[in-house]
Amino acid sequence: MDLTDLTLAGAAGLLAGGEISPVELAQAHLERIAALEGRLNCFITVSSELALEQARQAEAEIGQGEYRGALHGLPLALKDLYDVEGVRTTAGSKFFSDHVPTSTAAAVQKLLDCGAVLLGKLNMHEIALGVTNDNPHFGATHNPWNLDRTPGGSSGGSAAALSAGLCMGSLGSDTGGSIRIPASLCGIVGLKPTFGRVSLRGVFPLSWNLDHAGPLARRVKDVALLLQAVAGYDPDDPASVDRPVPDYLSLLEEGVQGWRIALADDPYFNAIDPEVLEAVRAAAKVFEELGAEVVPVEFPGAREAAFANGLVVVSDGAAFHRARLAEHPEDFGQDVRQRLQTGAAYTSSEYILARRAQVELRRSFERFFEGYHILLTPATPIPAPPLQGPDAVEQARRLTRFTAPFNLTGLPALSLPCGFTKGGLPIGLQIVGSPWGEAGLLRAGYAYETATRWHLQQPDLDPDR
Repeated sequence: MDLTDLTLAGAAGLLAGGEISPVELAQAHLERIAALEGRLNCFITVSSELALEQARQAEAEIGQGEYRGALHGLPLALKDLYDVEGVRTTAGSKFFSDHVPTSTAAAVQKLLDCGAVLLGKLNMHEIALGVTNDNPHFGATHNPWNLDRTPGGSSGGSAAALSAGLCMGSLGSDTGGSIRIPASLCGIVGLKPTFGRVSLRGVFPLSWNLDHAGPLARRVKDVALLLQAVAGYDPDDPASVDRPVPDYLSLLEEGVQGWRIALADDPYFNAIDPEVLEAVRAAAKVFEELGAEVVPVEFPGAREAAFANGLVVVSDGAAFHRARLAEHPEDFGQDVRQRLQTGAAYTSSEYILARRAQVELRRSFERFFEGYHILLTPATPIPAPPLQGPDAVEQARRLTRFTAPFNLTGLPALSLPCGFTKGGLPIGLQIVGSPWGEAGLLRAGYAYETATRWHLQQPDLDPDR
């Protein structure tokens, strides 16, 4: 058994039954990181000693009957904008390359309280403002399916590490698609929860109005396990919302029989790579076979929402980095500096109009879901582009086309594999729901995943695999 091939849920069962140990799991992943990191560049910091210390503690606790639940002893890694006491947080930036926090992010503390093991901090697009993960300070991350392709971003290190078997789960952030885009391009599962569902305290900000924290993993059930652990109200986070957290696992296998599902079918969503369009339409047919009614619909407002989201992201980013941008602009990468300067140049009227559009479109999108359980769209309009292709600013406009509207409106959205191109690149399906509807998204995603086999494919990184 290759321990790095296990799912979170599968490994949890083996650990609880004493068939494998947390130390064995941690060692297997650290060995795989050592073997593949030179080709992939997924990590900024590998916390080997901490991981083994936590794994030994978990092993002792489980051996004494002190089992903390499904994440106890499982090796995870974090996008490098989550604070962990004593482990540096760089946010992929030269400015913070030596920053070692003295406290731990609220969501990470929840994982540690569950007994999770921290393998390290993952590479990302600089300050989370981009989707190529071509980081000028820490190097580019490579897509495991094709090393010449981008993994997407800004949580590209998370998605690439999961796809390559370097960790079993991760937390990322999503401001315009930064969880769902790399999930789509790397063939794994990523969830952007409803705005306010997961605490942002201790997470390096890009936009206070649009940032979402969320989980990535190789299976829908694994994402549900991670969300169960980190979701919930945090009174010390101004963006957190006090809403009950359901049991995400209890309804996972209930299926979509009788559901009314919308399929985005209009010029905005159809102007995409033909192989992506074919895969998404095929996915819709699977939902019909599962007993749902799938209705092709126009989804109005997506273009306007994507534009407004882009304006708010760079404006908020310019506000947060105003001193660094004014005093040391040369210390930002070229694409990030360009986007921050664009954000700083917007007028107050332009920003206010974008924020007003946010309010109006949020209400419009919420009303749409009064008639449908979920909405299906492509996660990205294209498969993974070359790392050395068009510039990063242009890639951001292309790849956030279908994800950004749901950051602006705060709706939950899930990306999961729904096919591959003829060239062997993953294709992602995006499932969107109503506010606080994560349980429904996971239920739908699990039904689709169970009915297909896309999630079982793995990139060929090992000569003997």
